[in-house]
Parts: sequence; C-alpha cells; structure tokens
Amino acid sequence: MFGQIVIGPPGSGKSTYCKAMAEFMKTLGRKVAIINLDPANDALPYACNADIFELITIDDAMDSVGFGPNGGLIFCIEYLEKNLDWLKERLAKLEGHYLLFDCPGQVELYTHHDSMRNIFSKLTVDWKHRLAVVHLVDSHYCSDPGKFISVLLTSLSTMIHIELPFVNVLSKADLIEKFGRIPFNLDFFTEVQDLSFLLEHFSEDPFFQKYRKLNEALISVIEDYSLVSFEVLHVEDKESMLRLMKSVDRSNGYNFQSKEESNFQLLMSMAAGGDFEYDKIAKIQENFIGKKEPDYQAEMDS
Repeated sequence: MFGQIVIGPPGSGKSTYCKAMAEFMKTLGRKVAIINLDPANDALPYACNADIFELITIDDAMDSVGFGPNGGLIFCIEYLEKNLDWLKERLAKLEGHYLLFDCPGQVELYTHHDSMRNIFSKLTVDWKHRLAVVHLVDSHYCSDPGKFISVLLTSLSTMIHIELPFVNVLSKADLIEKFGRIPFNLDFFTEVQDLSFLLEHFSEDPFFQKYRKLNEALISVIEDYSLVSFEVLHVEDKESMLRLMKSVDRSNGYNFQSKEESNFQLLMSMAAGGDFEYDKIAKIQENFIGKKEPDYQAEMDS
C-alpha cells in the first residue's frame, strides 16, 4: 500500500492536513484511510480508521509511570514499537487504501530517538508499504532568518535520521507574513540556495553578530548537504493541494502505477517534475506576500 507519514512540530497543521488531503484524494477516487499515531491528540478533526488511543494514551503513561508530557509521549511511542502487532492487524483491514499516518509533534522523536524510525522501517522494509514523509513547518518562520535556519537544521537532521523519501512543506501559506514581512521572494526559501544572504539580516542584531561565525558554519553545513527544499501549501486552495499531492506521489512512486490519469503529458510532467519553480509558488506569492495590512481606522473614519 502507498501512503504518507505526516510529521512536524506541534501546531504545524498535521491533523488539518490529513483531513484536507483525505477529502481531496477521495474526490479523485482514491480509497483513503487515516491512522492516528499521536497518543496526545484527543481532538481529531477527522474520523480515523485506526487510533493509537485503542492501545495507549499519554494520560495512561503519565498516570501509571509518573512521567511528564514529553517523557509520557516517548514512553507511548516506545510502547507502540513493542506492540506493532496491533498496528499490523489494523493495517491488514485496510488493504487497497491509501494511508495517511498522523504522527506526534515532538521533534526529538524524529531527530535522534530511534522508536519512530524503527516503526517506519517496519512499515516500509518488512511490511512493504510505499511511504513518503511529509514534513510540515509553519511558513511564518521565513520572516525570521534565525528561526528559518533552525527550521532548515531540524529538517536536515530529520531527513538524515529517518532515511525515507521526504517532502518538506511550508504550511499555512496564508499566514506567511503574520509576524512580519519576509526579506526575500518566496522562491529563495523554497529552493534554499545561497543562504549567505540571510547573514546580512543579522547585522543589526548584536546577539547574532556575536555568533556570526557559528551561523556561517551552520549555513555551510546545510548547503554542503544540499538536501532541503520546500513545497508551499495552502490547504484551502485546490491547486496548492494538487501540486503537493503530485510531489508526494513522485516520492513514494504512486503516480507510476496509478490509473487515475490517462493524460500522458500530465503523467510525464509529474514524473519529470516539469513545473518551473516560480509556477509552483506564484499564486502564493501574489496572494499572500507583500500585501498591505488593511487600514481599519481609515475605514472607520470614512
């Protein structure tokens, strides 16, 4: 079976994405199943086909073992790793479905802890599911060069640790300038090239000037690996959803066996990645970047 492993920091929109992508795929005729693997998410916006709450919850871990929220979450994932028969039984009932795995948001589960990587390996290597990771991060981090470098490092570390096909996504594109204007065009952040330009935006901050050499070294590491790039997503825009779906389908191989599209030209475009980079982000750039805030006082005065 094919599917997506949806990860990202808390609040990045993972559950909203799973709901929206499932509904979008169903309109294309796909049979979609959502599996919740987050033992702390008790307010799901969708009806899931398998739920880790049947096995364990974070409250169980905190009450019985006395851990806090972070330790409790890690305990739950380690418990899942030791009880994968539960997951295997649930997936066996979903034969023929496209799978969406809604995962916890704790970053260390993907950067250096082994349980999630072992679970993903079991899914892909032993159980032969064709999965790609969709890594969501809030797009508004682009407005802060320091935070964007942190996002790049986290993304790179996760990609190296998880070792699966990866699609990084700047989510909530409609809120990209919620906390300030972004210093460059959007393609600068999606292509992740020539990051030295970010250092110029540290020049007026004494804290970043003090650690300029460290920032230069971090940027050098990111550019040397040259692995990280981003798609941009606005879940309410069907064109944006389609572009991301096509990107994930290329990553997990779904489009090479799918019978959804008989249009040869479209299929070749998906296989070759035929869209120009600006075409991918043009609508987001035009609709959500560089727009003036509405002058509510002027409207009231008039």
